[in-house]
Amino acid sequence: MTEAETPGPVRLLYIDDDPGLGRLVERRLARLGFAVTHVEDGEAGLARLACGTFDVVALDHFMPTRQGLDVLVDIQALAEPPPVVYVTGSEEGRIAVAALKAGAADYVIKDTAGIFIDLLGQAVTQALEQQRLRRDKAAAEREMREARERAEILLREVNHRVANSLQLVASLVSMQQKTEGLDPVAREALVEAQNRIHAIAQIHRRLYTSEDVRFVAMDAYLSGLVEELEAAMKAAGREHTIMLRAEPVRVGTDRAVSVGVIVTELVTNAFKYAYPQDVLGDIRINLSRRGEQCRLEVEDDGIGLSGEAAPKGSGLGTRIVRAMTATLGTTIAYEARPVGTRAVLTFSL
Repeated sequence: MTEAETPGPVRLLYIDDDPGLGRLVERRLARLGFAVTHVEDGEAGLARLACGTFDVVALDHFMPTRQGLDVLVDIQALAEPPPVVYVTGSEEGRIAVAALKAGAADYVIKDTAGIFIDLLGQAVTQALEQQRLRRDKAAAEREMREARERAEILLREVNHRVANSLQLVASLVSMQQKTEGLDPVAREALVEAQNRIHAIAQIHRRLYTSEDVRFVAMDAYLSGLVEELEAAMKAAGREHTIMLRAEPVRVGTDRAVSVGVIVTELVTNAFKYAYPQDVLGDIRINLSRRGEQCRLEVEDDGIGLSGEAAPKGSGLGTRIVRAMTATLGTTIAYEARPVGTRAVLTFSL
């Protein structure tokens, strides 16, 4: 450590109406490396604090104009109050307790022989160490908070870029769908692929505008997803109506992705197979919270389907749903209805 970096003596402001004791404290603590300034009343002490810098204050309780507790309140009201060691000649514990409650870092019991001065030096040293620890803790917490905020900003930027990239991929798939002479089966597969891309892109769009990137507001997310599903299906010549009823449930990001993909697959399947050709109908999505679980229902009033029936088409949608439900730690069930199909999924938040 260089001479410029060597810390100076601890600057102690000692407020006590006894001038003799004040001089004794100055001499004794100077030997321990303290630079002591003595004033004889609280107003003088406050004035010195206002115009000078002190590391710590030792404050006597009994003084003729204002008691130490009153002065302590004014010290604590300063913008950056130094730690205060309270000094009292009274052995009544209530005074020490009152001082600690008012913000004092410590207290010592004064005696006429001056034996307390060594204890005062120790208390001052401990008060400064406590203050240093509090400042270090506050600085560490501030750094962690700033680091977390920077990470969240970066994560939002990543989600923004991912959403844009997925939108670009969806646009390329859309262009491929419009290729002349494309096989109808291939065109339908591209429509379904585009819907899956939209389901994931919606998550990332929600995340880069969210206050908390760990969670997704499912009502808003499903609302945007439904709009895109309806638009995609109408473009493919299917005019069914999707009806959404979703409670404002917040779900973890990874789980929200799985739920979104499941909804996409179930709605797409209902559009394709629930109703006979040229018959229009509704597809309803319900999301509700039940304690620490969510219940998702996708239902229609079509020709009916059993979850155990052999999958129509390639069966890829069924495999995707099973994979997504596995990530949620649950399974999908198909409830019996007089008309139509209801798929039910219950998962933990």
